[in-house]
Amino acid sequence: MKIICIEEHAVDADIAEAAKMWQLSEASYMASWGSRVEDKPGEFHDDRPHLVSPKAAMVQASDIGSGRIDAMDANGIDIQVLSYSNSTQLIPGPHAVDLARAANDRLAEAVRKNPTRLGGMATLPWQQPQASAKELERAVKEMQLHGALLVGRPGEGFLDDALYEPILAKLNELKVPLYVHPGVPVPEVQRHYYDGFDLEVSARLSMFGWGWHNEAGIQIIRLILSGKFDKYPNLRVISGHWGEMVPFYLQRMDDTIPREATKLTRTISETYKTHVFVTPSGMLNFPHFEFVSKVLGSDRIIYAVDYPYLTLTGARRFLENLPISQEDKEKIAHLNAENLFLL
Repeated sequence: MKIICIEEHAVDADIAEAAKMWQLSEASYMASWGSRVEDKPGEFHDDRPHLVSPKAAMVQASDIGSGRIDAMDANGIDIQVLSYSNSTQLIPGPHAVDLARAANDRLAEAVRKNPTRLGGMATLPWQQPQASAKELERAVKEMQLHGALLVGRPGEGFLDDALYEPILAKLNELKVPLYVHPGVPVPEVQRHYYDGFDLEVSARLSMFGWGWHNEAGIQIIRLILSGKFDKYPNLRVISGHWGEMVPFYLQRMDDTIPREATKLTRTISETYKTHVFVTPSGMLNFPHFEFVSKVLGSDRIIYAVDYPYLTLTGARRFLENLPISQEDKEKIAHLNAENLFLL
């Protein structure tokens, strides 16, 4: 069974360096991850992905060639759709446009060198919406990338802000998806909600423990409530970590924010099930899968492991051992990704 994973990351050194100062001003606590506790996946005696240390992750994320392919081979992964985990939108001014363009060129070149093993999603300078729309078109039409990934908020506001309409319109026109990836919480929210603990605990709670999943889920909810999916019927988004909490509250939102309130053409659930795909992002826990598959169905789930921030341990076995039909396994493993990305 072919397995395609679509939330698998690389790091662009130039963007990372240019964004470093702004990243620290937005979320200085990120440096506290690993300051006291080192993540050691090898110490877990189970068969599922685990968080690796930031240092180890950065080393592996810089490899978009043979080392990555070797890791895929060792774990039974056929294709990775790569994306940068850099927050390009934090870089001020037009310099971000040039950096994004160069990074996308490097990603496209890596894909060209391994066309049967790798795909890619573009990074965009969201703070320059018109330039972002232009770069998205170039990345898709000329560089054969398969969409775009956004790490965190696009800027001061959220995706439903009118400022980002040119990018949503271009995604709609090109019929390529946007992966809405988690990013650090709004600074004021982080201080009030997640700070005040040991530095290591606060850092982890603010980010992958809870905070940035909530941030990513809110983006999807706001897109729905803003009517953007009615305005852009071809807009498709991907939401990791089993939908960043949102699928677990779809019925609740339908009940408490009905169409009489939203004035939309569909319920929140109907819109979500039409426009959103979810991935596990390495959270290979059967109860999560069971719930999401019952709510959304196998047509809306695409496989992902979140390498290299998580190990590839057990990724193939989890999918192969799911108590579902072979047809549904094939959809989740590769068919849904092939249809969405036109692989």
